[in-house]
Amino acid sequence: ANSASGLAVNDECKVKFRELKARRSFRFIVFRIDDKDMEIKVDRLGDPNQGYGDFTDSLPADECRYAIYDLDFTTSENCQKSKIFFFSWSPDTARTRSKMLYASSKDRFRRELDGIQCEIQATDPSEMSLDIVRSRTN
Repeated sequence: ANSASGLAVNDECKVKFRELKARRSFRFIVFRIDDKDMEIKVDRLGDPNQGYGDFTDSLPADECRYAIYDLDFTTSENCQKSKIFFFSWSPDTARTRSKMLYASSKDRFRRELDGIQCEIQATDPSEMSLDIVRSRTN
């Protein structure tokens, strides 16, 4: 467990992340902190055919979450690529204690997921628009 926040990471988090990375089994994964178990758990899995709108719609408007999104894009040289994004979603309307818990646990949790290429922190949907995410692929 993390001494700073006392949180454990449920094994399923790492298993599903590896499946997304290796087999592209999912388009996205949403994680939540379970206050009772003091553990980070998988909250939602997105099918490979789901899009970015499905992903953003899956984040609660007033609760914090961590999330992974596997973005497919085409480079300026017309190459098909993908990048794995880590999102730290902490809406202004979330409870202060929750925001603090997510903030204090983020770096350690992110280190558990090997292969993340970009990170986005957002407190408002506009801070994680698809245009902003795409601009980070360069």
